Amino acid sequence: QVQLVESGGGSVQAGDSLRLACAASGRTFSRYNVGWFRQAPGKEREFVADISRSDDRTSYADSVKGRFTISRDNSNNMVYLQMNSLKPDDTAVYYCAAGYAEYAYWGQGTQVTVSS
Repeated sequence: QVQLVESGGGSVQAGDSLRLACAASGRTFSRYNVGWFRQAPGKEREFVADISRSDDRTSYADSVKGRFTISRDNSNNMVYLQMNSLKPDDTAVYYCAAGYAEYAYWGQGTQVTVSS
């Protein structure tokens, strides 16, 4: 069982940066793939980025590639999402998730609001 708690959201201006953090409980966190997802009002939840459990390989949605960076610190059970050059379209609730073949564990989310 893994519990995930996101933090770091807030209200910023377009062009600003934020760093989201996901704190995980459990001794086996390093064994999980971890992803960030987001859901904007009236839209379906969408993939943002993920990082693999084995070799820290990362992947990103095209909409955030080059602006967002996902990283993990297994020694402290943390995953981060550095978000630069934020746009109003990035406004959403951001969730971290962890799992093996699928994401079985989800956090409660943190709100990111970007104004123009």
